[in-house]
Amino acid sequence: MPRRFDHLNDVEAFIAAVERGSLTAAATALGTTPSVVSRALARLEQRLGVQLLRRTTRRLGLTDAGRLYLEQSRAAFGLLAEAERAIQGQGGEVTGSVRLSVPTTYGHYRLPAKLRTFVRRHPRVQVELSISNRNVDLVAEGFDLAIRLGALPDSGLVARKLEDAPMCLVASKAYLKEAGTPRSLADLERHACLSFVMPSTGRVAPWILREEGRDVDWTPQTALRVADDVLGVVSLAEQGMGLCQTYDFIAADRLRRGTLVEVLPKSRGRSRPFSVIYVPHRSLSAASRALIAVLTDTA
Repeated sequence: MPRRFDHLNDVEAFIAAVERGSLTAAATALGTTPSVVSRALARLEQRLGVQLLRRTTRRLGLTDAGRLYLEQSRAAFGLLAEAERAIQGQGGEVTGSVRLSVPTTYGHYRLPAKLRTFVRRHPRVQVELSISNRNVDLVAEGFDLAIRLGALPDSGLVARKLEDAPMCLVASKAYLKEAGTPRSLADLERHACLSFVMPSTGRVAPWILREEGRDVDWTPQTALRVADDVLGVVSLAEQGMGLCQTYDFIAADRLRRGTLVEVLPKSRGRSRPFSVIYVPHRSLSAASRALIAVLTDTA
């Protein structure tokens, strides 16, 4: 009996090429080479008798037939994934894989300890971790879970809060010796305040502060702005470039070592939330459920 679906690897290459945007990126994701992906796409188009992709030197574009085939292929692969999720973990030991996207702040400072616990508890689960401040599309890019910062829009995603992370203002001793120590929020206008440009809006992130018991959102006005990686403002502050606002969990070790000192401690008291999110209509695998359990464990 001939095999009806011996071309599934080619279909997977097609989906990866579309989702990743190039043959090179698809090859990296699949652990192969661009030439292998290119041959897979050619075989698939020959098998179907239609052109699925328009290839240029810069981008890939879907034909109408390619768009229809992509939709149906994703649905078919989704059914296979659902079948795997339904049986994973039934034998007691959790297996499978999880794709997780996290921002740099959480990925470098909070996640490692949680992930160490998870790996020791579930050694047969493969974890693919993306550390980036880009808000990924969970469905289009094939992520099972993502950790997000701040209040989440009404996107239809399920969110489980991980923590409310307190914030603080810090600067180096060298900077404060040269520029003086601010004694009030009004003094911040005279200082070099290192700002971060939010990738989601292109605007400077306001500092969240307290003054005489009321919440104050204050936007730094400065010539030096950091984009993409918010940890950059902390590195600059350590080098005496100015003041910055960051999370207590990032500042803690630097405060102990004395590379940074806290300023305006009476203006602290506010926090930003971190949450783990996932798509509600997609059945979570046993591996994803196990990772959520570790991430939300406050013990």
